[in-house]
Amino acid sequence: MRVLTYRAVHAGHLSLQQLKVMSAIEHCRTAALGGHVEACEDCGQWRIAYNSCRNRHCPKCQGAAARTWLAEREADLLPVGYFHVVFTLPAEVADIAFHNKAAVYDLLFRAASETMLTIAADPKHLGARIGITAVLHTWGSAMTHHPHVHMIVPGGGIAPDGSRWISSRPGFLLPVRVLGKLFRRLFLSRLVALHDAGRLAFFGAIAHLAQRRAFLRHLSPVRKKRWVVYAKAPFAGPEAVLAYLSRYTHRVAISNSRLIAFDKSGVTFRYKDYRRNGADRQQLMTLATDEFIRRFLLHVLPKGFHRIRHCGLLAGSARKASLALARELLNVAATSDDDTRDEPDNFRPPCPCCGGRMIVIEVFERWRQPRGPPHGSRSTGRSTP
Repeated sequence: MRVLTYRAVHAGHLSLQQLKVMSAIEHCRTAALGGHVEACEDCGQWRIAYNSCRNRHCPKCQGAAARTWLAEREADLLPVGYFHVVFTLPAEVADIAFHNKAAVYDLLFRAASETMLTIAADPKHLGARIGITAVLHTWGSAMTHHPHVHMIVPGGGIAPDGSRWISSRPGFLLPVRVLGKLFRRLFLSRLVALHDAGRLAFFGAIAHLAQRRAFLRHLSPVRKKRWVVYAKAPFAGPEAVLAYLSRYTHRVAISNSRLIAFDKSGVTFRYKDYRRNGADRQQLMTLATDEFIRRFLLHVLPKGFHRIRHCGLLAGSARKASLALARELLNVAATSDDDTRDEPDNFRPPCPCCGGRMIVIEVFERWRQPRGPPHGSRSTGRSTP
């Protein structure tokens, strides 16, 4: 009911994409999307399994997507240490990004990746071609608008002439102050170019930034700020990289595990207060339901926007050849060219009663319910994801 009220109150202010996301999450794993009935071949136990919405903003659907993506990326991992690098936009630019998501988020990706590739190729630093997996996040822990890019980068790269693998120094990839300065220059110069080309829009409190003089004045203090680039020491190994990626690649603004309560006072959830240390960092926050919905919808991405991108050695067209050369230079066995994997015949969880094999005995369409349990069978009392 609160969602219907929110739609009515904000009619005309919600984009088509936001409305589609709301509808998908509401109907996910309900009779609205149809489903099927499964029964155990051995004991007759049965259960209803409703279809998922598969929307990339749905917290319930991202687990399967992440597992599939990780299985595909496992072959890309090299036997070297990996670094975690984060590029964040300052608040003054984040306000502009919110009204121009496609253009500014894309610029964030391009400026951050070019910064990494340029500094890494500089002989004064690493002097090598590196590979990057970059993931866009637009939220802070409290679901506020906080656009930043997470990067997973191997600790080294291929020499420009392709003759050897150049490893980074232990525990150090690239100087963050140098990265921050180049990132700031590249991003701001191209942001001004977007403004001059008429590709930015401004509304509400920042509508005056449509005027070039006001826009440049708004950016003036940002040019003098230090743009912080975060770089974390390397992971323990490829397995740790995969574990980390599984938490970051397909996350949405908030996961179901962080939700604590929903009542007349609002929605209560866990968040991290980064101004605190230790156990006090985990805090609880309660937001009015409308505010919770508003914050969630801040992070709906434009249609077709890719929030996971690969650069350098991992760029699509050259990925296989670059990885094969990297493995040769590192003197490790190449992976099989056969991309086909042995898939299990049955993806369904086993019978919760006896562990037997579950088979589909009935399929029902959208907005329909199953006709009823098969004769003599027993229900598990719940539907499966």
